[in-house]
Amino acid sequence: MERFVAAAVQMASGPDREANVTRASALVREAAARGAQLVVLPEVFAWRGPRTGEAAHTEPVPGPTSEVMAAVARECRVHLCAGSFLEAVPGEPRAYNTSCLFDPAGRLLARYRKLHLFDVDLPGRVSVRESDTRAPGGDLVTVATALGTLGLSICYDLRFPELYRQLAARGAEILLVPSAFTFFTGALHWEVLCRARAIENQCYVIAPDQAGASPHGFADHGDSLIVDPWGRVLARAGEGEAVVTAEVDRTYLARVRRELPSLAHRRLPV
Repeated sequence: MERFVAAAVQMASGPDREANVTRASALVREAAARGAQLVVLPEVFAWRGPRTGEAAHTEPVPGPTSEVMAAVARECRVHLCAGSFLEAVPGEPRAYNTSCLFDPAGRLLARYRKLHLFDVDLPGRVSVRESDTRAPGGDLVTVATALGTLGLSICYDLRFPELYRQLAARGAEILLVPSAFTFFTGALHWEVLCRARAIENQCYVIAPDQAGASPHGFADHGDSLIVDPWGRVLARAGEGEAVVTAEVDRTYLARVRRELPSLAHRRLPV
């Protein structure tokens, strides 16, 4: 499909998983009603609570959250990236932070486990250690769909350009970045990084974020974005819960790559 509408869903998820999943489903329906054929939810959309509660809120895939998301994708006839949620895997005591992609028939097309874990301790500001309770993934994920080839990533991955270059080298045209970016880092880095990943890889970037207060005592950034391959911001959510949409035009993407063929001029291996 050469042209379609994509949606980034911004949420303010909390510790009530049932309420979060119900709200996410309603927002997917809203996006579909506005013409979206690709809908992307934010990171940890299904449950956000204290680290001590994570073990009780992990689940397998397929499992309760993935089954609801599959059903919503099927009901709305959309490609749905179910942001991320905490996946339990036998033999691994920590959870994976996992993104699942469903097709309009509700089939699981791909899953991606977050590669880069956010371990930061700034005394008096922010202290987050994802690796205490979460395991890193080990695979890059691209998936060819009727909408184009999608490259999957999650939040902190955004700071590692080598990941996105490899996704682009594997054919990615649309980069998905479900996130829960902190306000402290996001205020200066979020838009710059999203636009940089779009420009250097000549891809669309769809980056839904969490908004409001996080369970860790600091604010999330919000400001979900959809960026085109020239680095232009096509849609922006601002603060609070929101659904933003923009047109993805693969003909335009091909023209950008043809007129400025930087991907073809690479000299270093990926």
